[in-house]
Parts: sequence; C-alpha cells; structure tokens
Amino acid sequence: MMKKLRIADSTLRQAAKNRSHSLSFKEKIEIAKLLDKLAVDVIELAPIEDAKTDSLLTKSICSSVENSILALPCELSENGIKTAWDALSKAKKPRLQLVVPTSTVQMEFVCKKKPPLVLSMISILVPEAKKYCSDVEFVARDATRSEPEFLYEALKTAVSCGATTVTLCDDAGIMTSEEFSAFIAEVYKNVPQLKDIELGAQCSDEFSFGCACAISSARAGAKEIKTAVCGESTVSVQALTRFLSARGSEFSLATSVKTTMLERISGQISRIINAEKSKTTPFETGVSSSNQSFILSEYDTPEQVAAAVQSLGYDLSDEENANVYEAFSRISDKKSVTAKELDVIVATAALQVPSTYFLESYVVNIGNIITPTAHITLSKGGKSFSGLCAGDGPVDASFLAIEKIIGRHYELDDFQIQAVTEGREAMGSALVRLRSNGKVYAGNGISTDVVGASIRAYVNALNKIVYEEEEE
Repeated sequence: MMKKLRIADSTLRQAAKNRSHSLSFKEKIEIAKLLDKLAVDVIELAPIEDAKTDSLLTKSICSSVENSILALPCELSENGIKTAWDALSKAKKPRLQLVVPTSTVQMEFVCKKKPPLVLSMISILVPEAKKYCSDVEFVARDATRSEPEFLYEALKTAVSCGATTVTLCDDAGIMTSEEFSAFIAEVYKNVPQLKDIELGAQCSDEFSFGCACAISSARAGAKEIKTAVCGESTVSVQALTRFLSARGSEFSLATSVKTTMLERISGQISRIINAEKSKTTPFETGVSSSNQSFILSEYDTPEQVAAAVQSLGYDLSDEENANVYEAFSRISDKKSVTAKELDVIVATAALQVPSTYFLESYVVNIGNIITPTAHITLSKGGKSFSGLCAGDGPVDASFLAIEKIIGRHYELDDFQIQAVTEGREAMGSALVRLRSNGKVYAGNGISTDVVGASIRAYVNALNKIVYEEEEE
C-alpha cells in the first residue's frame, strides 16, 4: 500500500530572512498561489514581525490559497499566538506553528530558559494555540542535538496538550541517512504517543545529505517532510519529488505534488526570487501587473463588490466601500465592470483626501539618443520642492524624481495607462497603486499626455498615503 508523504514548503519563510533581496507584497502572494497550484500540502509563511504589514500580507495570502494548508509560526507568548491567529483565521486550512528549541544551547540562546521552564512553556502555549486552531504543529528545533530524555519529555508534553503534528529538526545537518532513520525509530520507541499524530522531519542539506535523510525518515515513519522550491540548506522539492517519481514505488512512498507542473512552476518561483531588483527604478521586476480577471455586473451585491475590491489588495472602510459601490452602480447599469475598471473606480471614489502635495510643473526629456530625464516641481505648505532624475523611460524618471523630492520609496504595486478619448487630442488616464505598510493606495490621473497623467496619478496616491500617516 502506497504511503502519501506530505510536502511542506518553506520558500516564503526563508525568503523573508533575506534582507538584501526582499520580495514585494505582490511577489509573495504570487509565490503562494504557485505553490498552491503545484499542490504542496503545506505552505509555511514567515512569522509576523510587523503587526500591520505582515498581518495584512498573511490575510491576502489566505484569500488566495485554495487547497494547501497555511502554516504560520507564532511568537512564543499568548499575545503572539493571538496575533498569528487573527491574521490566519480566514485561511481555508490554517495551522499554527510553535517552534521551540529543545537542545540545551538553543534553549538558553533563543528562549533564555532552563529545561524545566521550557517544558512549562510548552504546556501553556500548545493548549493556548489549540483554543484558536484545531491544527497545531510543535516543531522541536535542533532535536538531533537535544538531550534524549528531555526531548522525549517535551514531545510527550506537546502531544498530551493537543499538538496534531510534531516535527523533528536536524538543524546541524551532520547526520547520515542511517543515523537519522535510527534517531526517528528511537523517538518512536520512547514516545509511543507519536503514532497517533503526524510526525514531520526537517533535514538540513548543509552537507548534501538532506534528500537521503528525508527518504530514510519517511521509511522510519515520518509522514511530513519540510522542503523548499528555493531555499538554502533545505531539502529541494524538485530533488525529492524526482526521486520519488523514479523510486517511490519501491519504498511505497508517493506525494501529491504535480510532477507535470514541477519544472515550470519551480522555474517561475525561482525567477521571482532571483530577479535582479534594480535600485534605480520604482518598478518591480519579479511579477508583472495584476492578473485579476473577474467581471462584475449590475446584479452583483455591495458585499460581492466589496469582496472584489478586497481581492485587489485594498483595505477600505464601510463608508469607502459604499462610495465605490455607488460609483460602480452608475457604470454597471450600462456595461460589465472588469478588474482594471474597478481599480479606476476605487482610485476615484475611495480615499479622497485633501492634497498635501501639488504638482506645479514637470519637464521630461526623451529621445532615441539620450537617457530620459525628468524635472518635477511639487509644492507643499506653500513651498516648492524640485527633483531631477534620469531613468529607464520617461515615467520611470518622473517617479524617481518624485521619490527624490519626498525622500521615500513606496512599492509600486501596479501601473496602468489607457486612452479615455479618441483622436489627436486624446486624453490619457493613468492608474498608480502604491503600497505602504501593506496597504494599497490608488491614484488616478488624466492628461493629454500619458506622462503627465502618470505623474498626476502618482501624486494622487501619494497624497492619500501622507494624509493617512498624518492622521495616525
């Protein structure tokens, strides 16, 4: 009988640690969607560090992932568990993770606690997590270097308190496959309660033993393996899946990962993560514009329109949603409304605020033998401020000049241009979506030239961010 080996992917969790090459909000959501499409069983998210930004990202991923379990590590406190659950609660398959060091060195370094206090902490935090979520994972960090008797006691405590999955970690990565298999067997022998729950294994690939240790741990009884499509010193999803495709039947092991999509999707994720992030442009390079493709009609309710607005990344108040629906109703009486058109409606009907910055003038130079440059002048509080920048194109240079004036960089979540009238004197409409503290702010601009429309749209979105920051 074939045993299904669950695959947990930690690509997003590991990517969050790379401060020199951070992913945009949109790129993280896109990676989660791709992993879900690949049919990995568990997608591990990065822990919440910024309560506002990270919580909003987690909520956005929850609404985007349909089939995979979403596992979120909790800060080791009752408040940390509540914060994690508030962000994760809308997931279709939520899981709370408690990552606790069990080796002597790690306990004193990470938790700054002696073994008896760590056991007490486990007995408090596992039931606390269980109050919110039926799926609770206890991760024994550095388990292979732990004192055996303490490790067994910690695992027994976690299981008796309600943990549904227990994961053993070989963080050092110095065990051979035979040693890791023997380690799993010894744990099962001394903690028989583990036979009633899911046992997971996290094998380091520091010395290229990871895949072999993962297979040996599965043969010894592990039911879930931690992997990554892109990650350092972690078992590769690609390598593990390819091995199981070739030899899994001999060991009665199989996975749900869609092998026919593996090469294509892992390539997409790799390109997103490894895409060069230019420091001289406001545009992101990993994921292109929004791929939302829904169509709304006059028969959609205010609740359905509000849900569509939220799926675009906006976090609006009830009053703003009402204004959007009113504007939507005027258009939907005559035609269906696409995702892009709803974006424009939000930009013009919601979050309308008094202007802090005013566009005084702009001069943009472009040609086939010169580098595009933009000289922008904005006024604030009666004073004028100018910025001069070169860029890859006229819009790129204009946005950089504005950033130079305000001294801030905001993630450019989306940028769209379209004609709103016909003929030589056609009006151009631009939509700019900026992201600040996880929230999306949309600005709309109209002008007889697309560069001017783009500049006005950026300033419009900027004013909404500044207004909200000053209010807070």
